Amino acid sequence: MAVIADRLAELGIELPEVAAPVAAYVPAVVQGNLVYTSGQLPFVAGALPATGKVGDGHGLVPAADAQAFARTAALNALAAVQSVIGSLDRVTQIVKVTGFVASAPEFTGQPGVINGASTVLGEIFGDLGVHARSAVGVAVLPLDSPVEVEIIVAFA
Repeated sequence: MAVIADRLAELGIELPEVAAPVAAYVPAVVQGNLVYTSGQLPFVAGALPATGKVGDGHGLVPAADAQAFARTAALNALAAVQSVIGSLDRVTQIVKVTGFVASAPEFTGQPGVINGASTVLGEIFGDLGVHARSAVGVAVLPLDSPVEVEIIVAFA
C-alpha cells in the first residue's frame, strides 16, 4: 500500500527526478536508519526558476517567491530520499530541516522562507513531518540560488 504516493497524488504533487549533483557529492547517503540529503536547490526541469538574494526591494527575490522555492527544494530532497530507500512509505520521521537563504543584508525573514519546506513536509507526512529546523541567512548560495534545503529523515 503506497500511502505517501497516494497523499502526494491527493495534494497534486509529483516528485521530480533527482537533481544531478553540481559538484563532487551524491544527492543522499544512508547511515543506519537515517538518510542525509545534500543541500538541494529549487531546480525545476534542471534549471533554477530565479537567482539572487532574497529581500524587499528592486532586483531582489521576494520572500513569497523564495518560500515557494524552499518548497520545491524540499520536494527535490524527498526525491533524493526516495532514490536511496525506494519508497517514502518507509519514512518514520522527518528529523531535521536545514534551510539556507541567500539574504540581502537587511533581510531577517529566513524562518518564513523556510516555512515553504516545513509546510509541504507537514502536508505530506502529517505528524511524521514534524521536525527540528534551522533557517540560516547566508551571503550567497551555489549557482546564485535564493534558497537551499537539506533534510535528515529516519526510516524503517
